[in-house]
Amino acid sequence: MPRFAMKLEYDGAPFAGWQRQADQPSVQAAVEAALAALEPDVPSIAAAGRTDAGVHATGQVAHTDMARDWDPFRLSEAVNWHLKPAPVAVVACAKVPGDWHARFSAVERRYTYRVICRRAPLVLSRGQAWHVRNELDLEAMRAGAAHLVGRHDFTTFRASLCQAKSPVKTLDEVTVEEVALPNGREILFHLRARSFLHNQVRSIVGTLERVGAGAWAPEDVGRALDAADRAACGPVAPPDGLVLTGVGYPEDVFA
Repeated sequence: MPRFAMKLEYDGAPFAGWQRQADQPSVQAAVEAALAALEPDVPSIAAAGRTDAGVHATGQVAHTDMARDWDPFRLSEAVNWHLKPAPVAVVACAKVPGDWHARFSAVERRYTYRVICRRAPLVLSRGQAWHVRNELDLEAMRAGAAHLVGRHDFTTFRASLCQAKSPVKTLDEVTVEEVALPNGREILFHLRARSFLHNQVRSIVGTLERVGAGAWAPEDVGRALDAADRAACGPVAPPDGLVLTGVGYPEDVFA
């Protein structure tokens, strides 16, 4: 069966996450239903990352096996037709080798977390960013983030129900960027690693927000990391601002 990789964009707000669930809507179920409209016996699809409820994506990657040898462009057009009106779109599609796997072939995941600082309620970015009413100290958050780069035991920054075999991960990048807005101030947290623990990004951003607000010193982030204790973590940021922006592979399958 020919195998195809699909790059997906979606608004996670109406979904209970990526993974198919018996009684709640999921991104996986929406894509599989669209594929089933093209071929009735399409097997379950696999994704690079199982995003949580409310988490968005601009660069999620999934693969599917099809009975027919589709032209990738026509396959993406057909899937997008049947995805309507769900807020999910195939933005790129490519044929890949039969042993290629969206999850296990990946060598990197990239996330961006959006925070908008302003007093007024969010309108156009509602549900797409964390609304923080107080100002945040950019340099303090950068200093706190520096403690997290590298290979560490991230027990403090993972959910208690995380199923990963080990809490040890290598965080290759945590950068904090400011973007000017017409009505407010946007702060972007960019994180890059081969893989992430459950709730790791949101736990890190929630902790760095406390640093930016002045409730924590930058050095407190390092002490929390060294504690290897979930109780030492700051608050977990809401899912609204989290976006899976890209997945890296040894070769760019969508080039």
